[in-house]
Amino acid sequence: MSALSESPVYRAYTYAYPHKTAYRALAPPPRLDALWAEERTDALSLYIHVPFCEFRCGFCNLFTRRSPAEDLVQRWLATLHRQADRVKRALGSAGGPRTAGARFAQFAIGGGTPTYLDVAALEAILDLAEAMGAPLGEIPISVEMSPDTVSVDKLALLRARGVTRASLGVQSFDEAEVRAMSRPQRTAAVLRALGMIREAGFPVLNVDLMYGLPGQTEASWLSSIRAALRFAPEELYLYPLYVRPLTGLGLGRKSWDDERVALYRTARALLVEEGYEQQSLRMFRASRAPVEAGRTGGPPTPSTVYTCQEDGMVGLGCGARSYTRALHYASEWAVSQEGVLGILEDWIARADDRFDVAEWGYRLGGDDQRRRYVIQSLLQREGLSLPGYTQRFGTHALADLPCLAELGALGYATVDPAQLVLTDLGMERSDAIGPWLYSAEASQLMEASDLR
Repeated sequence: MSALSESPVYRAYTYAYPHKTAYRALAPPPRLDALWAEERTDALSLYIHVPFCEFRCGFCNLFTRRSPAEDLVQRWLATLHRQADRVKRALGSAGGPRTAGARFAQFAIGGGTPTYLDVAALEAILDLAEAMGAPLGEIPISVEMSPDTVSVDKLALLRARGVTRASLGVQSFDEAEVRAMSRPQRTAAVLRALGMIREAGFPVLNVDLMYGLPGQTEASWLSSIRAALRFAPEELYLYPLYVRPLTGLGLGRKSWDDERVALYRTARALLVEEGYEQQSLRMFRASRAPVEAGRTGGPPTPSTVYTCQEDGMVGLGCGARSYTRALHYASEWAVSQEGVLGILEDWIARADDRFDVAEWGYRLGGDDQRRRYVIQSLLQREGLSLPGYTQRFGTHALADLPCLAELGALGYATVDPAQLVLTDLGMERSDAIGPWLYSAEASQLMEASDLR
């Protein structure tokens, strides 16, 4: 019997490889200009992390500080500008053999909750991104939001500056369910926020919902999905609840590993019936939605298309990650409020030259680079292109990772000379397949993490 077939369906949320708990102190810390010198930098992703929220949900293990003092926000913003200046210099002096200068093909502001910031701070971040070389209004730009932090003036600013995707974290339209997650959210505020976002005219509205919540039933889950559908979102992300260490729910004693598969299947059937196409375990996109929306909702030019398997990411802000082929790096990470504050204060106190190096991260050797490429491809609807893999690495995926053949034997994937594509059953088990493909080194580091 396969170990994969015996694994829990919801083993670990696989959204990046390796997970940040595998990161460790880098000794000696490499210089950023040297790191980026051999990288393609003509289609990068820019990410800015805002580590602040109005409250902390019971399931949340993101790097964020709830209700920070205004002084902390302003000191963070000033440090963000200092970091951006040093990173821009590093990218400009990298002088790699395959690039004529850093160009950004997409930009996102996440967190935390970016719209926790006021209009002036949001405008400062957009100005910073433009100064970094992100052509606002010409590339896809996404901003994460929460219902109580949305306002007409913030939305007007974001839309006027070219933001194309508004992503609203709702989780549930049922007030009893959100209370069970320690989330003081009113359904009226959610409906008001959705109405304002639609009125502002963003080409793409995404709504995040969550299943497996305390007290959630199939009826209440479908009711939340139908409530979201009334606003015709171009995208919906459906997240299974994971109860992680040091979170509000994780400090309790209850187990939530019960009815998530049934809830997922019910939701998937409804969304397919409503004309949504499944892109991954979590993401559903309306057939009418633009895939890569620019300012007017049209696609960007082909030269600026970003692919997560091939291209790098520049992360700014305490809590942001950056990706090159051979190194993923970030600031340290914590979950507890005390841990987050300590890391934030250390980051703010840094001298400028500390932003010239990567201090915390994970080095990806050839095996890890291959595994990452497979995971990032396989868990998407299009699947893994076997000729594409060979073109990238010069070898065959099934030879490098013979375990991939097991996916076909289990009915989790179809395999032909061109593609390895997950079946519906395999897509359902994405959060088991991802960790199954992790290297032994990454898995051991993750398990040994001393997360605060």
